[in-house]
Amino acid sequence: MKMTHNHPFHLVDYSPWPLTGAIGLLTLMTGMIKWFHNFNNNLIIVGYVIMLLTVYQWWRDISRESTYQGKHTILVNKGLRWGMILFIISEIFFFISFFWTFFHSSLSPNIEIGMMWPPLSIIPFNPFQIPLLNTIILISSGVTVTWAHHSLMMNNYLQTKQSLLLTITLGFYFTILQVYEYLEAPFTIADSIYGSTFFMATGFHGIHVIIGTLFLLTCYIRHLNKQFSMNHHFGFEAAAWYWHFVDIVWLFLYISIYWWGN
Repeated sequence: MKMTHNHPFHLVDYSPWPLTGAIGLLTLMTGMIKWFHNFNNNLIIVGYVIMLLTVYQWWRDISRESTYQGKHTILVNKGLRWGMILFIISEIFFFISFFWTFFHSSLSPNIEIGMMWPPLSIIPFNPFQIPLLNTIILISSGVTVTWAHHSLMMNNYLQTKQSLLLTITLGFYFTILQVYEYLEAPFTIADSIYGSTFFMATGFHGIHVIIGTLFLLTCYIRHLNKQFSMNHHFGFEAAAWYWHFVDIVWLFLYISIYWWGN
């Protein structure tokens, strides 16, 4: 049934998900602090479960608003685009803080780390092994997500499904290699400023890859349910923008921390 509105704006319905999301985030952060001190991850798991359930149901409601209820008008779509752009800009400044810390410490290493970079006790990763493979994977995923976007605009259902699934697979592959690299790392986050900047920067990037992969997986499920059209698919565009942002951040990480910082 076609929905009609007396205004082009979207007045958000009452929703419990901001509250449950806040509770989940609080639980997750408390669980991380508990894990740092006691190496007990029970509370972290509870926080993750709450967050995943919240994200699933929140995205479900937004998908219903845009697909079935007709609430995402042209004006609302414009607002969503600006919201996503500003969010990505805020994320850029988030990562700038890590790069600032890295270059501040590496260009002028202090006496506590021997006035050299990397510090004497640190054995850095070989940038031409797993880091280079991960770079190739993310660049390839940027190509496949662009292929998916163009296929969607051409109303090619099959190619959109194939390229989107390939992008998700590459995202999971990247995460698996990142976990393997962490497990084999010859240093820890506690090993001077080098370990701190390395694991903070690459770790937060890894979290963004996981979020982006879940974002694309949600788009894949929506595509299978035929909730996207060639003219109305901003949910996918937002995911693609986010994924390209993750790709670009990784290129800076690889060049500065893995290669130049080595």
